[in-house]
Amino acid sequence: MASTAAGKQRIPKVAKVKNKAPAEVQITAEQLLREAKERELELLPPPPKQKITDQEELNDYKLRKRKSFEDNIRKNRTVISNWIKYAQWEESLKEIQRARSIYERALDVDHRNVTLWLKYAEMEMKSRQVNHARNIWDRAITILPRVNQFWYKYTYMEEMLGNIAGCRQVFERWMEWEPEEQAWHSYINFELRYKEVEKARTIYERFVIVHPEVKNWIKYARFEEKHGYIAHGRKVYERAVEFFGEEHVDENLFVAFARFEETQKEFERVRVIYKYALDRIPKHQAQELFKNYTMFEKKFGDRRGIEDVIVSKRRFQYEEEVKANPHNYDAWFDYLRLVESDADADTVRDVYERAIANIPPIQEKRHWRRYIYLWINYGLYEELEVKDPERTRQVYQACLELIPHKKFTFAKIWLLFAQFEIRQKNLQAARKIMGTAIGKCPKNKLLKGYIELELQLREFDRCRKLYEKYLEFTPENCTTWIKFAELETILGDIERARAIFELAIGQPRLDMPEVLWKSYIDFEIEQEEFENTRNLYKRLLQRTQHVKVWISYAKFELSVDGPDRLQKCRQIYEEANRSMRNCEEKEERLMLLESWRDFEKEFGTDSTRERVRKLLPEKVKKRRKLTAEDGSDAGWEEYYDYIFPEDAANQPNLKLLAMAKMWKKQQVITEDDETLPENGPPAAEETTKQSVEVAASPENRLTTASSRETAAETEQEKTYDDRDDDDDDDSSSSSESEEEEEEKGGERKESRSSEEDKE
Repeated sequence: MASTAAGKQRIPKVAKVKNKAPAEVQITAEQLLREAKERELELLPPPPKQKITDQEELNDYKLRKRKSFEDNIRKNRTVISNWIKYAQWEESLKEIQRARSIYERALDVDHRNVTLWLKYAEMEMKSRQVNHARNIWDRAITILPRVNQFWYKYTYMEEMLGNIAGCRQVFERWMEWEPEEQAWHSYINFELRYKEVEKARTIYERFVIVHPEVKNWIKYARFEEKHGYIAHGRKVYERAVEFFGEEHVDENLFVAFARFEETQKEFERVRVIYKYALDRIPKHQAQELFKNYTMFEKKFGDRRGIEDVIVSKRRFQYEEEVKANPHNYDAWFDYLRLVESDADADTVRDVYERAIANIPPIQEKRHWRRYIYLWINYGLYEELEVKDPERTRQVYQACLELIPHKKFTFAKIWLLFAQFEIRQKNLQAARKIMGTAIGKCPKNKLLKGYIELELQLREFDRCRKLYEKYLEFTPENCTTWIKFAELETILGDIERARAIFELAIGQPRLDMPEVLWKSYIDFEIEQEEFENTRNLYKRLLQRTQHVKVWISYAKFELSVDGPDRLQKCRQIYEEANRSMRNCEEKEERLMLLESWRDFEKEFGTDSTRERVRKLLPEKVKKRRKLTAEDGSDAGWEEYYDYIFPEDAANQPNLKLLAMAKMWKKQQVITEDDETLPENGPPAAEETTKQSVEVAASPENRLTTASSRETAAETEQEKTYDDRDDDDDDDSSSSSESEEEEEEKGGERKESRSSEEDKE
């Protein structure tokens, strides 16, 4: 029955929302709160004031209030604010004993609440219960000794009461806990208020041990300085420097120490302090130190002192750089340059020894190039500045022992060592050094330097032997052959010099043969052996047909005095032109013809000038197809080519294309003539019609077809410039295809030329 009744129970209907669209005016939570605030719906009216008239009503009021406070405490004992309100209410009724009882009950609940202790002690002090207050402060600092507020208020109370001994006793109890710095300063200031300087000094002694920061040592020293104890202040600074040592040194300590000495007019002490600090503090941590040192020197020092400051600063900087990267040889060079300018020899040597100790880790010459100059500078310094030849010799020997000569060497070291021995008038040792160098690692520079050395000593037989050794070592070096021949020439042995040149040009491999041949030719010209010179030119032309050789040959014949010198020069030009007809380098052939033209301008006749002018080529602009690296089409490129008259005769399609250009020019002229009056001469139009009729003949069609086949074989698109430079540049860039224009122009122009030939 119960289940049946439950099944028949009706389910309440849910209201259906017909319109689910958002309302036109939206109401936010912020708006609701604002309206509630404006209407003050939550504000309750204040309770009515009650006026107590007799003791019974007062007792009744107290009973109700106490019951309310006790109820709140019973609800939650841990809410200390309820206890404090309750105690303060009792205090307001002058019920001190009741308030004291409430505070004690509250302390049983939470004895670590700082506010509770403070309110309790303040109540006792307000009611002038001093012993009770002392009792509370003692209990508070015993239970919570790290709460500084208790100590501050306790000492303040005792000092206000005039209990100086009691206050000092409280401070002593406080200092046993080694509190923060401000507590120590409060104790020191307390003693100073009562002129107890000695006791304050004792407190400072304990203070700098408990808190050994630099600023505390500085405060201690300034305290001594302020009270006139200068010796004590200096001693404090010295103890501080000794206390921190070199590991934990601080620039502020030295700056303060220096300023202290500066106020005492101890300027030498100031300099010593700054220099001592700069030698021990890293550069990036000594900016303020450098600044103060510079200012001090500007105020009390001379120019030398200021320079010392700057040098010290730069020296510090270089020390940091070489410590960060010992293989930074540029930093070593700068450092050495600095110490050489302002340091004694022992200091400079020490820096050099430190620098050369950083040997490159890889035995590759490129890594040693900068390093080797450290040794060179070291040797030169010992020789020129210190003037210690024995030590200089040791430097060079140590350097040569260090270099791996089997892999690479440095010729400059050997040469400098040998030159040093010569300056010491030890020629035998210098030759021994150079001989050892050539034996261990023969190089061009070493051999050349040894030869120059013997030349300066005028030992020509030794020079000959060295040249022979040199040429055995590098027979392809043309410069050596030339220098050897020049030496023999200077010595007057012409035949020996000629024999050396003959041996040189007979070598199978030479690095600069053109320089060697030129030197040989100049040698023969200098000796006025013109027949030998001609033979040399002929021998050279058998090996190479270079245009410069032909031009030089022609100029040589022109320079030789004789009745037929012009004819010989002209013959050489003609022979050169014939030999270079098949040359692929057209610019070289053009260079020859231009030289020939200049010669004829100066020495030739009209007929010879005209002949050379006809040989000059035509400058032609062409286009060629470019191909990218991957084989794709990269467009077209314009370039200039030269067509010589002999080449034009061998290419029939060139004439056809030239005629096409002439026809194009004629078309432009015809268009200009159309603007003339109707009675004007129609010669151009008739000529054009005739050329078109002639081009339509079968013979011209065959000629045009053959020219098209020839043009298709070239696979290049060409644009020719007229020799007279009269045609427009824009005419070559018409909208029509250039090939069609050239074909049409060729047909018409060729037909016109055939008509003219018939006439």
